[in-house]
Amino acid sequence: MKKYLITVLAVFVTVTHISGLDLYSVYDSQAPQGCIETDLGGEVTLSDLMQIAVCNNPSLSAEYMLLKSKEAALGASKGQYLPTVTVTGEGVLNGNKTEGNNMVEQEPYKASVSAQWLIYDFGGRSSNVGQNKALLSATNYAYNAALQELILQVNNAYLNTLSARASLESYKESNKTYKRAYDESKKRYELGIVTLVDKLQAQTSYEQSQLQVVQAENNLRQAQGNLAALLNLNPATEIKIVEIKDDGIITRLEAGDEIQKLMEEALFLRPELKAQESTVIASKEGITYARAGALPSLSAIANGTYGDNWKRSNPYTIDTNVGLRLSWPLFSGLSTMYQVDQAKFLYEQSQRNLDSKKVSILNEVWSYYQNYQTSVKAYEISKQILATAEENSRVAFRYYEVGKVDILNLLNANSKLAEAKQGVVNAFYGLLINKAQLYRAVGRLEK
Repeated sequence: MKKYLITVLAVFVTVTHISGLDLYSVYDSQAPQGCIETDLGGEVTLSDLMQIAVCNNPSLSAEYMLLKSKEAALGASKGQYLPTVTVTGEGVLNGNKTEGNNMVEQEPYKASVSAQWLIYDFGGRSSNVGQNKALLSATNYAYNAALQELILQVNNAYLNTLSARASLESYKESNKTYKRAYDESKKRYELGIVTLVDKLQAQTSYEQSQLQVVQAENNLRQAQGNLAALLNLNPATEIKIVEIKDDGIITRLEAGDEIQKLMEEALFLRPELKAQESTVIASKEGITYARAGALPSLSAIANGTYGDNWKRSNPYTIDTNVGLRLSWPLFSGLSTMYQVDQAKFLYEQSQRNLDSKKVSILNEVWSYYQNYQTSVKAYEISKQILATAEENSRVAFRYYEVGKVDILNLLNANSKLAEAKQGVVNAFYGLLINKAQLYRAVGRLEK
């Protein structure tokens, strides 16, 4: 008998702690699939970078673990529909001595099994399951929102890296322009055509342009480090990313993407909004769950106890009982009433938050759409400015060679040219970033 009880207890403990058992099929979400190697020996595209980030980014992995925990919470709530079984056992060494008698020692032990099955509780369990389903749905949408945000961050880090690289090349070209002006002024000074002031002014501009190159190199390293960090890589990792060019299409929105359509689409697609809608549902279920705490519950119960003191004169005993148990918390210090009120207030709060989220999302789409339209115009104007600045710099240098303008005119023309080059770089990549932010505000993964 003793061996049998020990075996049953061991099996029970093992079964109830099996790792990975999913009796209620709640573990539906899966970790990112199709991950690629992080060996970045060759050139990688933006799509490659996004895939690596989704698989490796620790912040997104933390959001995924939160999602799995909500699935487990749903499974735990469903478990309330099955009976609970408790096994207890004890063994003690008793000693008893009376005056004039020897010590009497006993080694009694007993084991008991009790089972309880909640039959009816006025919707408490169902509301708890519904609440956990809604919270799981909210967490799932929050995970999707985190995924979209990560993709946007990778996209922007990629564009910032390309922008920093283009800026460095632009500053290097400007440095060559300033070097040519300095060499020309130095030659003219040595010939006695211009004063020392011309030579020193040209030299100063040239040296300042060298400083800009050094600063641009630092900006590029910082941008590369930020991109590597999003991929959960060492910031010193060298990432060879594919260049992008303006093909006339990359800067445009999808056909038909007007502001009104985008705003309507955002209300349908944004995962943050769907997460808040699920929170409203969870809060409503919370009211029912709180009310059930003041209502009676009916349970089926069964108990069995086996006891033995290992003495032949006192044989073992077995006690059993089965029946129904009605439990009704008639008074709990008004705590249940306040819990219901709390659940109602939380429900009202979640509804207000939902209304606020809708307004916020519409405003985001509106704002990013205006930023995009402005950046389109800014990019076109910056290209016109660059064309004018290039011609101005070319004419100014030619005039300086023949002595028609002084060094200040030439340096000013070169400065305007350098600014125009940077303006085109900033406008182009700023336009792409604004486009990506607009689609993120709508709720699309990438465009």
